[in-house]
Amino acid sequence: MRCGGKRGRVAYFLYRAASRGLSPFLFFHLQWRKLRGLEHPLRWPERLGHPSSPRPPGPLLWFHAVSLGMATIPVIKHCNQQQPNFTILMTTTTTSAFEVIKDRLPNGIIYQFAPIDTPAAVDAFLGYWKPNAVFLMESELWPNLIVSASEKGILVALLNARISAKSFKFWSGPTALPLISLMLSKFSLIAPLSTLEAIRFQLLQAPPFIINFAGDLKYAVGDVDVSEKENSKIEDLQLQLADRPVWMAASIHKGEDEVMILVHKALIRIYPSVVTIIVPRNPQHGRQISLALQREGLHVVLRSQTEKILPSTNFYVVDTLGELRSLYRLTPIAVLGGSFLPGLAGHNISEAAAAGCAVLTGPYVGHFSHMVLEMQQLNHLSVMQVSSKELMGALNMLLGNAEALEAHRLAAKQAFLALSSGVVRNVWNLIDAHVLKGLLGN
Repeated sequence: MRCGGKRGRVAYFLYRAASRGLSPFLFFHLQWRKLRGLEHPLRWPERLGHPSSPRPPGPLLWFHAVSLGMATIPVIKHCNQQQPNFTILMTTTTTSAFEVIKDRLPNGIIYQFAPIDTPAAVDAFLGYWKPNAVFLMESELWPNLIVSASEKGILVALLNARISAKSFKFWSGPTALPLISLMLSKFSLIAPLSTLEAIRFQLLQAPPFIINFAGDLKYAVGDVDVSEKENSKIEDLQLQLADRPVWMAASIHKGEDEVMILVHKALIRIYPSVVTIIVPRNPQHGRQISLALQREGLHVVLRSQTEKILPSTNFYVVDTLGELRSLYRLTPIAVLGGSFLPGLAGHNISEAAAAGCAVLTGPYVGHFSHMVLEMQQLNHLSVMQVSSKELMGALNMLLGNAEALEAHRLAAKQAFLALSSGVVRNVWNLIDAHVLKGLLGN
């Protein structure tokens, strides 16, 4: 029995009233975030629905991305090619996302910061931009945005849709279920990233006919072209690392850096010239790692300082954002962080696989578990899943056995190619059938 209906409307009314009451506090929260550098110093009013760009005439499609928004870019590029008469607006919520994607969007794409989910901010945003359709990514389920857009006749879709086990438990509760049921009833399309996610949306009472599987758009991230500027930077580094054993610890969280440093210290006894590349999730964390290593007397090169890698260099620490996809080309081995400590939930392994790295990850991979499983089912060598204690042995095997290393690299690349093929086209076909045909009156 559906919980939408009257109970859903009551739940939404309460949420809307609460978010309206919290609006003054959220304003001060934005100011506090701006002082900490977490909101753009000049463009933060966009978070309140105040635009900083003119709205072109004609139809407009709005894509709202989660995190850095990289999985959205291939769809936007495809949409731009297929429907050049549509204006495309992209939003994210963080300054880090803005810095990463501002130079990666095609010409003519408008970028704004997304409004916070209060009635005033959402209504101001929708009232100005008047999108014909909204495409939300992954887990961006905001009640005011979704219900307000639907009430204004704006079509709403959820791409690469996912709900974590924790969120599913919350939304399944008797208090939240009527609200999520109402929200999901407003979608024209939900494209889940796995069968498990599809089941979760059905259990949360999404209409079955709007749930359509097209594949995981995170595979498309690894297939994005690297710019000439990025190429030249990487080529210089490749020369500096020539003939040295290299491995990368990517997307590292606090606590995991200690694991990677201990592994390096064990490897250096076997491979004295080994270089460990550490890419933390947070650039500030990278600078902290660099200082800690220097205090131990180790030679560290920090990416932001543009220093050269010397024969004495032990660690190359990347304290910049948005370069991981190109940096994978520096190393034959990529260890994906966010997966070696309880409570973490993994990161996208497809970029490393696309670059032809041997891919290793820890046991805590969260909603990326389906990606690990899919790749391993295609070829068991494509992803090695190891514990912190097993990591040293796995790296030693790969660094010491050229044939094994090449087999793992080839397996990862082939699995990526098989799984990424046609994903963007499949998603676009769903968008065309469930959203655009309604707009175009076909």
